[in-house]
Amino acid sequence: MIAGRAYAGRAYAASFALGVALGLAACSSTPPQPSVAIPPASPAPTAAPPPIVDSVPDAVPRAEPRSRNGNPPFYEVFGKRYFVLSSSVGYRERGVASWYGPGFHQVRTSTGEAYDMYGMTAAHKTLPLPAYVRVTNLQNGRSVVVRVNDRGPFVGNRIIDLSYTAAAKLDMLRNGTAMVEVRTVEVSMTVPVVAEAAAAPAPSTPTAPAVGVTAGSAATPAAAPPLGAQSPTAASPALFVQAGAFSDPANANRLVEKLRGGNYGKVFVRDDQIAGRRMYRVRIGPVPSVAEFDRVVAALEQAGVNDAHLALD
Repeated sequence: MIAGRAYAGRAYAASFALGVALGLAACSSTPPQPSVAIPPASPAPTAAPPPIVDSVPDAVPRAEPRSRNGNPPFYEVFGKRYFVLSSSVGYRERGVASWYGPGFHQVRTSTGEAYDMYGMTAAHKTLPLPAYVRVTNLQNGRSVVVRVNDRGPFVGNRIIDLSYTAAAKLDMLRNGTAMVEVRTVEVSMTVPVVAEAAAAPAPSTPTAPAVGVTAGSAATPAAAPPLGAQSPTAASPALFVQAGAFSDPANANRLVEKLRGGNYGKVFVRDDQIAGRRMYRVRIGPVPSVAEFDRVVAALEQAGVNDAHLALD
């Protein structure tokens, strides 16, 4: 899906332009508002990926100081303000992932490092840089661990921009996007490896392959599941759009009535007990694809519901 790749390309263009601004903002109480020029989307890969891509190990969490660049208290892009988190501990988010690749290989990231499309990295809007997260493709069960060293994506409702290799290991290159869960991995936590029978490479920071890879490599996923990933044959959970959550059932029912007949799909209230507290969550779905998720979220925004997000059954 070319649209998915275009999202990734445009998102990273904003991320790159923001990199310098974020570095300057770290020394100022009021960060500048960058002017972001969006170039054409990166070219679509044309060749099958070399086997080495699937053998690149996941990022290995290690203690790192907070980057001097890319971590202002807050910044603005396209008129929206983002607040950088003071810590990544306990962070979890569900939504749509995109990826950026050939057009931005070796371009500087927000931390000042060169972007390596063949490494295991990612861009995120609010996590402190650097951070380590496990990204799970909720549509096929695959998961990877990446190091977040960049800002973005700033287009649509995308929550994370992955490197080419990370996207390949999640089997999302062909579609360009996927519905995912992003969860932080702390240095003290053990990163589980499911495929213990496979010969895993020694832990190290992944580097770009020197041989057999070109900037145009890519869209056919490898046949074997990525090392350390869950089986892609695992049953996918049902995915929904959550339009709101309320402690008062009357408020939940009012939102349902507001949305009724609005061509959103099935709208219902889910009654849950959370930490001893009753919550009434208004949900729509299930949604079978990123395209349907985007359609429902856009329709909700038109109705004044601006905080809709992805939810599991």
